Amino acid sequence: MANWYHYAAAFGLAAAQSLGASAQEESAAPSASTAQGEQVILEADYVYENSEDNTIVAEGNVEALYDGRTLRADRLVYNRTTERVRATGNVVIIDQDGTQQFSDEVEVGSNLTDGYAIGYSARLVGGGTVVANSAIRQSNGINAMDQVIYTACPICAEDVTPTWSLRARRAVLDQNSQMISYRDAVFEVMGLPVFYFPYLAHPDPSSDRRTGLLIPSVGLSSKLGTFYQQPYYWALSDYSDLTISPLISENVNPMLELDFRKRFYSGAIDINTSFTHEADFDSDGIKFGDEKWRGHLYGSGRFAISPEWQWGFGVETQTDDLYDRRYDIEGQGKRRGIYLSQPRRLLSQLYAVGQGDSYYTDVAMLSFQGLRAGDVDGSLPTITPLYFGEKYWDLGDYGFASVNASTAVLTRDVGSDSRRASVGADWSTLRVLPGGFTFKPFAELRGDYYSLEKQYAGTDSASRVVGNTGVELSYPLVRPGENVDIMVEPTVMAAWGFSNVNDPNIPNEDSLLFEADASNLFQPSATSGYDLYEGDGKISAGLTTRAVWKNGTQISTTVGRRWRSRSDPSFSEATNLDGTTSDWVVSATADMGSLLRVDTQMRLDDDGFSLNTIDTRFTTQVSRLRATGQYYKIDKRVSPLGRDDEGVFLRGELRVTKRYSVIFGQLRDIANNLNARKEIGIAYEDECSRLELVYARSELRDRTLGPSENIQVRFSLKTIGQFGSDKFD
Repeated sequence: MANWYHYAAAFGLAAAQSLGASAQEESAAPSASTAQGEQVILEADYVYENSEDNTIVAEGNVEALYDGRTLRADRLVYNRTTERVRATGNVVIIDQDGTQQFSDEVEVGSNLTDGYAIGYSARLVGGGTVVANSAIRQSNGINAMDQVIYTACPICAEDVTPTWSLRARRAVLDQNSQMISYRDAVFEVMGLPVFYFPYLAHPDPSSDRRTGLLIPSVGLSSKLGTFYQQPYYWALSDYSDLTISPLISENVNPMLELDFRKRFYSGAIDINTSFTHEADFDSDGIKFGDEKWRGHLYGSGRFAISPEWQWGFGVETQTDDLYDRRYDIEGQGKRRGIYLSQPRRLLSQLYAVGQGDSYYTDVAMLSFQGLRAGDVDGSLPTITPLYFGEKYWDLGDYGFASVNASTAVLTRDVGSDSRRASVGADWSTLRVLPGGFTFKPFAELRGDYYSLEKQYAGTDSASRVVGNTGVELSYPLVRPGENVDIMVEPTVMAAWGFSNVNDPNIPNEDSLLFEADASNLFQPSATSGYDLYEGDGKISAGLTTRAVWKNGTQISTTVGRRWRSRSDPSFSEATNLDGTTSDWVVSATADMGSLLRVDTQMRLDDDGFSLNTIDTRFTTQVSRLRATGQYYKIDKRVSPLGRDDEGVFLRGELRVTKRYSVIFGQLRDIANNLNARKEIGIAYEDECSRLELVYARSELRDRTLGPSENIQVRFSLKTIGQFGSDKFD
């Protein structure tokens, strides 16, 4: 018998050779191979051979390494006859993927994979923990366990009850498929049983996506009654999946929702749809009208044709104006292409986009569906096509020049059709004058042709030429400081354009909503779109200031106004281009990083500086508070609605203690004295879960759907998913 103290001895557990050699012999052969040429490295305080039962015994800080696996224990006994290893005392097995398994006693084969364990636990990659009275481990990576507890919560000696856990009579952890399945499982919260599952399975924290049931939504709604929605996730391939979510409810017929995603070599598509056979129903779930097929379809896709060209589509349609609100379907208003729809307006589009070093172009076909109460079917246009293309040149010392073309063909079932074609060019350059002045001359010219319907426009066609030429002069002043750098830049823009360019026979399709503000203060034409154009003479003057502190804080403001040579009746007061003098426009930003950021846009009346409009938005994220908010006010004198409009939006979370937070939200229509939405709630969050309980009330009315109250409950389990629903009305 030979003893070694802190000596690293390499030996083959499956080899027939004797390890009862002297230390000198082991030193001469620091490693030994198995019959298959593999090696096990053993290190311990003491290693000796027991010839009576043909065993090798290692004691004290034992560590065995084989094929990327590591076994640690207080004592290890290797039986060379049976080629089995028994380890006792603080046994730890670490697999190649980082999974750590613990036990009081374990017996495994010579490859350290198959065997059994008493007092078993495992810490999985990704944060999950499994504890069992006993476990049988097979060489194929399957662990069968009895009396099992699974949780993603940390477990310590001071608090052995996790926030949530799954307790089961039996479970199987398949490390190859990365799945954990249970028999007779009980879901516990704070040690209290909540749900019982005869069978339950979920991926372990390191798993990739896979086919199976997702967490269901269960709730009680005033519209639907008691409902249950069970999503089933189907991993069709490595590049596509389908989620099937049938909804069964107390008050209405079943509804089926589908989500399909697929990624191709050149792009991807994303489709969300649902359908049901049901009548209309109101906020109380009372049905009216005939039963018929109803549903929705939201989808998008984008694909590369070449490095410079892409094509794509977006589709938004539903059978009923209120279908999405009745079934609480989200997604309306999401961007699904190069154009974004307005609230409660669905937009379907097919488009192509090309962009190179010296050109840009896009062409699209658009179709709209109105969901607002005042929308008339067929009155919204179909645009086939909408085109814009631009080619530009760098002229070196002579500046930049470009030519562009645009078309818009609008057709309606109800109302007038119109067709427009435009061709234009523009040029600009920038010079730095003596003394530090910047001098920017510019010119633009465009021709428009309209084909119209005489019964609506009074003429078959209209044409015009519009243009502006002018200069922009600024004088930037910079003063560096020890703690703050200050920049002051006065700017003046003067331009002259063609007069009488806004023909009353030309329908205004694309310039309905715009406002001259700080963002377009120095543009030669402050209009948006093509149908309206700002000609005549105009002068804009403004002052931009900026302060930048060394700690990163920044404050900037722009103040200015615009003067016109004459009044144009085509511009309403809401555009800020009516008359010959605009209101004062103010833009201000204060950026203090995550502590606070405030962005403000204001419009002060040119006669008396009374506040016409204000839009202030802020975000903050400090140690205990994260919030975002907005306040807006529009005076009826300049409102497109012809009435005062004022409101406030606020949403955030305040952490009261380490675990508990207060959730708050407010969307209040101050002008109409009602809460579009108001919510308050509490949240509990720890390392493995988050529980939210939120009360919300809405006072909005939309035809048959009226005010509603709801309680939202959502329980998120890290590494598994989410229990609960946010559809409680």
